[in-house]
Amino acid sequence: MRAVTPPSQQNVRPVAPQNPPSADQPSKSDTAAAVDSPSRRDLPAVRRTTPGSVSRRDMIPVPELYEPPDIEAPEDDDEPPTALSTTSSAEGRESDADLTALIPRVRARTRERYPGSGADGGRDKESEDRRKRGGRHRRPPRRQPLWREILTLVAIALVLTFLIQHFVGRVYSIPSGSMEQTLHGCPGCEGDRVFVDKVVYRFRDPTPGDVVVFEGPNTWTEHDVKSPPANFLVNSLRYAGSFIGIAPPDERDFVKRVIAVGGQTVECCDDQNRVLVDGKPLDEPYVYWENGVPNSQMKFDPVTVPEGTLWVMGDNRNNSSDSRIQGGGGVRGVVPLGKVIGKARYIVLPPSRWRGIGDHNPQAGPDLSAAGWQEGVPIGVGFAGAWPVLWIGRRLKNVLVPRKAD
Repeated sequence: MRAVTPPSQQNVRPVAPQNPPSADQPSKSDTAAAVDSPSRRDLPAVRRTTPGSVSRRDMIPVPELYEPPDIEAPEDDDEPPTALSTTSSAEGRESDADLTALIPRVRARTRERYPGSGADGGRDKESEDRRKRGGRHRRPPRRQPLWREILTLVAIALVLTFLIQHFVGRVYSIPSGSMEQTLHGCPGCEGDRVFVDKVVYRFRDPTPGDVVVFEGPNTWTEHDVKSPPANFLVNSLRYAGSFIGIAPPDERDFVKRVIAVGGQTVECCDDQNRVLVDGKPLDEPYVYWENGVPNSQMKFDPVTVPEGTLWVMGDNRNNSSDSRIQGGGGVRGVVPLGKVIGKARYIVLPPSRWRGIGDHNPQAGPDLSAAGWQEGVPIGVGFAGAWPVLWIGRRLKNVLVPRKAD
């Protein structure tokens, strides 16, 4: 058994038996008065006991008036309480030491049976490497559903198509042979596809020699036979496709070469069958004469081109309905600058006719510009270099911009 200790950290004193008061001691009434005094008012009542009757129940906290008796531990107590706690802590330390010594052996056995399974194996090494680099575990990016990716791609494609075709450029089909042999086309056949630059004329006006695509003025289309109107749904789809750029334009477009601009006077012909502008013959190496047709042009009287308009003609001079004929000829055949869509730059289809479209100025004398196929070299180099640049850009992005950690 362990020694009995007081139940409180305060000094616990047993109440010793009192002898009858003597003459020198205060009387019972005096003692009671002292107890009832303010300094003793809060003290608990003291029960009178006899020697040998003191027990733990009789032990109550009292003021430090008496010395505590010595309470010896029973003889059958083998060892003090501290010995038990000391032994227990020592045994615990020995057990912890034994377990710590077993850890390397367990890890070694695990590595032998399951290489790279996590006991200082591959995963632990990877985790340690990540901790050294200060990084966190990076989960692979979550893939979006296929239908969502398709919708996203379609939306992006439509937006880019709209922006490019309305503000940058557009591909047009050549429907007739009026521009042979510069541009090939024929009714019902697959004509050339040309890329039309819509940016250049935002900064300057067309000049003589430019091959332009324009919307037909009213004087050019007033006698056209219009197709019967379709139902509302078909018209809506056609308009939407034309607006976005995935369907042909809903207006009547033409492609011709600029011969004279506003303020100039044009006429045909001199004694060498050449067109004159301001009395000077034009140098037109691009003119095409169909087989079996004599090298002669339709004659017309001098016409002064109004300001803000263009006089246009086809390269297939004897098979072109242009400013000489449209609207009855004369000033009714000119094209307002506001109707010009853009400048024809390149033949993009078919591949066998891939080249640039020449813009030789007929009023400037002999042609000093490069051949048409040479003018197409820059765009060819641009397309050929686009893929390597795109690939290098993606590689640099992966290197310089690390993936976001989860």
